[in-house]
Amino acid sequence: MFNKKLSITLLMAIPIIGLAQQQDTIPMNQILEEVNVKSIIAGEKTPMTFTNISEKEIEKTNLGQDLPYLISLTPSVVSSSDAGAGIGYTYMTIRGTDASRINVTINGIPLNDSESQGVWWVNMPDFTSSVSNIQIQRGVGTSTNGGSAFGATVNLQTDGLKKEKYFTTSNSVGSFNSVKNNVEFGTGLLKGKFTLDGRLSQITSDGFIDRASSDLKSAYFSAGYNGESSTLKAIIFTGKERTYQAWYGVPSKYSDSLPTFNPYNYEDEVDDYKQTHFQLHYKKQFSTKTYLNLASHYTKGGGYYQQYIGTEHNSILYNDDYIFGQNTLSYYGLEDVIIDGDTTSISNLVRRKWLDNNFYGTTFSLNHSTSKLNLILGGAANNYIGRHYGKVIFTEIQGDLDHEYYRNEALKKDLNLYVKANYDLSNKLNVYLDLQARFVDYTFEGFNSNGEVSDQAVNLKFFNPKYGLFYSLSDNSSFFVSFSEGKREPNRNDYVESSPNSRPKPETLYDTEIGYKYNSNNMAFGINLYNMDYKNQLVKTGEINDVGSSVHSNIKDSYRKGIELEASVKITSKLSWNGNLTFSKNKIVEHTEFIDNWDTGDKDETSYQNTDISFSPNQIAASQFNYVVSDKLNASIITKHVGSQYIDNTQSSERMLDAYTINNLVFSYKLNLKKVKEARITLLVNNVLDHQYTNRAWIYRFVSEGSDPRGESNPYTQADSDGYNMTGNFPQAGRNYLLGLTLGF
Repeated sequence: MFNKKLSITLLMAIPIIGLAQQQDTIPMNQILEEVNVKSIIAGEKTPMTFTNISEKEIEKTNLGQDLPYLISLTPSVVSSSDAGAGIGYTYMTIRGTDASRINVTINGIPLNDSESQGVWWVNMPDFTSSVSNIQIQRGVGTSTNGGSAFGATVNLQTDGLKKEKYFTTSNSVGSFNSVKNNVEFGTGLLKGKFTLDGRLSQITSDGFIDRASSDLKSAYFSAGYNGESSTLKAIIFTGKERTYQAWYGVPSKYSDSLPTFNPYNYEDEVDDYKQTHFQLHYKKQFSTKTYLNLASHYTKGGGYYQQYIGTEHNSILYNDDYIFGQNTLSYYGLEDVIIDGDTTSISNLVRRKWLDNNFYGTTFSLNHSTSKLNLILGGAANNYIGRHYGKVIFTEIQGDLDHEYYRNEALKKDLNLYVKANYDLSNKLNVYLDLQARFVDYTFEGFNSNGEVSDQAVNLKFFNPKYGLFYSLSDNSSFFVSFSEGKREPNRNDYVESSPNSRPKPETLYDTEIGYKYNSNNMAFGINLYNMDYKNQLVKTGEINDVGSSVHSNIKDSYRKGIELEASVKITSKLSWNGNLTFSKNKIVEHTEFIDNWDTGDKDETSYQNTDISFSPNQIAASQFNYVVSDKLNASIITKHVGSQYIDNTQSSERMLDAYTINNLVFSYKLNLKKVKEARITLLVNNVLDHQYTNRAWIYRFVSEGSDPRGESNPYTQADSDGYNMTGNFPQAGRNYLLGLTLGF
């Protein structure tokens, strides 16, 4: 392992420095120090590609930005945010795959929304302050609970046992009026068996983008019982967010002159949501070789986003709902209004779209270890109930209302079972086998074969096998190879906005990983080759189905293949460096794009071959130099590079985001204060060279030869060689800072 002086790295992006391999025997009187999720965690000899991030590494820059930014230096990760500064709505891709394809668990409990399959970190502000470690598995990874991973798995483990009582407060201020305040506290071990821990947090920020403000609150509480052969731990955490919408982005026309432009200007154009999680974990140790983990969970979510819908023509700038007539009273089931003898059928109005959801279930794993075999049987049974409804709360001609104009409910049942075996064929060679069966039943309101809305049901069965070999070349180096299959169902919109005749098929991913790793006291090195071959990958092509919707379409063949390089070096006793580099090819072999023709009302078709997959940069790199100035002061220089990426699947340079390189500085200074166990000041300066860049966008393409739709009233529309585009970019902040003070008692 590394010398302790190297532990100052921001994020140790070396997958070979992992969690300890599960031991063959566990003392019967051992106290469980953390909620055990080893059934889904990759161990030291698991032939998969993964990176572990410890609690100390998380703390170094945990000043208010969300998890996608805290893990942004790990291999193949690209992070972004609506507000441009890492607070509020934040996003990430791993190997080019978005959140709907990244499986996330907390203590083994699925976090992804069952219908959209995404993860909304804004609902969990400052959650990383209650996380003890993070494991990121790239590729299909090991079998886990919840939906299949189609690019990566992120396993979060909350705080483990803290035997001594503590009280810690972390506070930070920064650019764009960003403020974070939290307190963490715990009783330590009471009577040798009981623990109570908690956290309260608040984060506010105006955001880099105009009116992209965030008001975020969260709490975390846990209570545990630790016996000689069993443990019980109850966990409750909740998050409440109110975020002004910045979803529409900035027109390319304004990228230089007005990079903070936000078209939304109605004062309550907000997203308002609360989500509370309950978890109960039980572990029973039957012998030194066998133990059982059981967990039950319940998540309650509820909230809305509020929108102003205008009648003026230029409302197309603010909300594309104007295009579809969603400013008409009849759309909402409201009657036309007669004013001074004239019939009025449209009105400025305000609506709220609500989601009220419940997610609950059980997970389990039975672990048995011998001197040569580590065997795990596990699985989960989960239910999701999603209630979707909308209300018109105001019209200009009728005043305040409470008119419900739609309501539908969906039920999704998800059952999975897996068995994992890691067997030592010799002192050097391990064989890994991982077999998972998953069953999905989804009931929802959608279109039947006749185009009528009625109750619909989809029943799916998936089998996801994984195989691998791990070979220890020496005490310092090893080699692995694995082959995995993952299968994934379409999301809610793909089902609701199609009929049985046009529903997309599930996707399949075949993932091959080959890796080598070397580790010594002064140097570590890792190389990983991957080939992710997709069948029926779902992408947006613009094709209209039999019910008039443009949902994801299946692409027969596509792939992601690349090489990930990682290294860490102790240069001197005070200076160290670590970094990673990804080179990749991300291609759709053949597909057809369907573009709206405003002149004919039909679709123009164009076929493409071997084009890059959108938002999949071919180069991603991270570097960090760390210098130990003294026993109190540390300094780091961090560099992140992301290559150019296309915003659609046509590989057109006219629809491309430029490559960018940003540099950050981190300073950490320890204070000596009486009666204070820990006192630390941290300064994070992001984008220190003030580079202007954009790393995310949306696009709508169309043809209009009969008229030119551009103009000062519509800055989102621009022309290119293929017609016209409406494009919204998401610029990220220039030079900005966060300054934090942590005090521990």
